[in-house]
Amino acid sequence: MPRDPKLSPPDETTRRRMKRTRRADTKAEVAIRRLLFARGLRYRKDYKPAVGLRTRADMAFIGPRVLVYVNGCFWHGCPEHATWPKKNAAFWREKIHANMARDARIDAELASRGWTVMRVWEHERPEEAADRIEARVRERS
Repeated sequence: MPRDPKLSPPDETTRRRMKRTRRADTKAEVAIRRLLFARGLRYRKDYKPAVGLRTRADMAFIGPRVLVYVNGCFWHGCPEHATWPKKNAAFWREKIHANMARDARIDAELASRGWTVMRVWEHERPEEAADRIEARVRERS
């Protein structure tokens, strides 16, 4: 979906802050990975699951074909914790809605290729997220 040219991109300060935001190895992701590893589950991290599809899963369980994405509440529009900036509001609303639409498209495409996709929110308790992931991986093994 092309961006509306009337919407302005973030200012330089915001742009620098965005560049510093981690794409991989976030605190939530690392906490969940540690719990899963301690439970004997092995995975690949920052995994590209499909040729021609621009996505990298935070964790991939290759045998059972389970992909896990640990989504940030702001960037992916968490229904509980999403915040909508007041400054440059139209730009951010479009950006976040585009991220949500992209996530849905990627989930559907990966499912059509035989993957089970799990999305975990950064605000979830790591133990609860690890329980859900472990259950799905063991169910599909």
